[in-house]
Amino acid sequence: MVRIFLVSITISAVALAKPNPPELPREFRAAWVATVYNIDWPKKAGLDPERQKEELIDLFDTSAQTGLNAIILQVRPAADALYQSAYEPWSPYLTGEMGRDPGYDPLEFAIQEAHRRGLELHAWFNPFRAQTNYKNKISSNHIVNTRPDWVKRYGDYLWLDPGNPEARRYSLQVMLDVVERYDIDGVHMDDYFYPYPYPSNDKPLPFPDVDSFERFGRGKLDNWRRSNIDNFVKELYQEVRKTKPWVDIGISPFGIWKPGVPKGTEASLDAYSLLYADARKWLRKGWVDYMMPQLYWSIDSKGQSFPKLLNWWVGENQKGRHLWPGIATDRVGDQRHAAEMANQISLIRNVNRGYPGHSHWSADSVVNDQRGVRKLLIRTTYQSLALTPPNRWQKNKAPETPTFVLTPFGETLNLRLAPQENIRFWIIQSKTGENWSTSVIDSKIQNITVEPAEAIAVSALGLTGILSAPAIFSE
Repeated sequence: MVRIFLVSITISAVALAKPNPPELPREFRAAWVATVYNIDWPKKAGLDPERQKEELIDLFDTSAQTGLNAIILQVRPAADALYQSAYEPWSPYLTGEMGRDPGYDPLEFAIQEAHRRGLELHAWFNPFRAQTNYKNKISSNHIVNTRPDWVKRYGDYLWLDPGNPEARRYSLQVMLDVVERYDIDGVHMDDYFYPYPYPSNDKPLPFPDVDSFERFGRGKLDNWRRSNIDNFVKELYQEVRKTKPWVDIGISPFGIWKPGVPKGTEASLDAYSLLYADARKWLRKGWVDYMMPQLYWSIDSKGQSFPKLLNWWVGENQKGRHLWPGIATDRVGDQRHAAEMANQISLIRNVNRGYPGHSHWSADSVVNDQRGVRKLLIRTTYQSLALTPPNRWQKNKAPETPTFVLTPFGETLNLRLAPQENIRFWIIQSKTGENWSTSVIDSKIQNITVEPAEAIAVSALGLTGILSAPAIFSE
């Protein structure tokens, strides 16, 4: 190994030197972390804060070591909060009791620890689910008790009525509150707009919103319901753009827009007609930064062909937004081999017109190496680190080339970075022999210990994913 001997040297935009570091691949690699029912985290309600933190750190460490670069954390499962909120009570999935303070702010902690490991943190909201079971014990400040006129019972669920403009505005404000107060990288929603049909898709009970339709509706009931969700999605996108334009808006709808589309597709759920989710419209209108259709079927599935559905969604992406499918890694085992996931990611990379990406459902299957899927992905699919892609439709300038100072620190070097605004991560690349290694560092960190190397390059990754030119020191 070649050693760099120096007392102190400042590297800046005007002090570039060869050799140039290799360009890093751009790909969104995420996992959903579900908190409802304690699916992924915390493993059970009522754990003490330190144990909860340890579990989350282990999850983030394993995700980063696997090659992921983003976490989609469920922070509002059912009108409750995994963060300090003036609107909604603490989630029972933390302490076992709705409204009980867990003793720390999980979202704040998650953001800090994710960024420390080079992971983006996207906050996942369920906008209209008020309770997973009407028999659940509910705190006095829960929306079911404070505004019962906004709430409808549907089967076992309690649901905020999307047809009530005040209820929609409330859910929007809850989400914007998090955007304003927390350093999140994205706002994420799944397909729980109107509830899944009960008791069956064939003969579902009607959603009990006739009174809302009489007060606020016009035209046909089904169209009115879809317009409620359309307006909510559009307004969310517009409001987040005004508040923090660098925060991504992502939605993961059911993977089939309509039964029979594309031709020959069979669907167990009509998301368009029963969830009132016109996801194609949101994509065509550009009301999202990324669309993450839940393509949970296998490549060789006849009625729900993964490649056929993937190509259809790509073809509908007229605004050139990110198209990053969700994949069912949790089904590795009896239903499919681990190689299926690697093959699906390869297909996504091959057909995506923009930057590729995907998300694993769910984190637990990756972290616990279900049937060897994690080891396989590391060996075959995540062989090199990837940065999250930029948003090309946002007109943003690249960050300035970083300035840093190198000084000896025992057998290592201290790299001190000048602070920069509007960046998320430092990208540090070191050359030894013919090889370059890469580290992604939280932008809040200014002092970093690095190993001596033949060359050290530092770039700044902006909040919208644009990478600066590197500052390079070469011995």
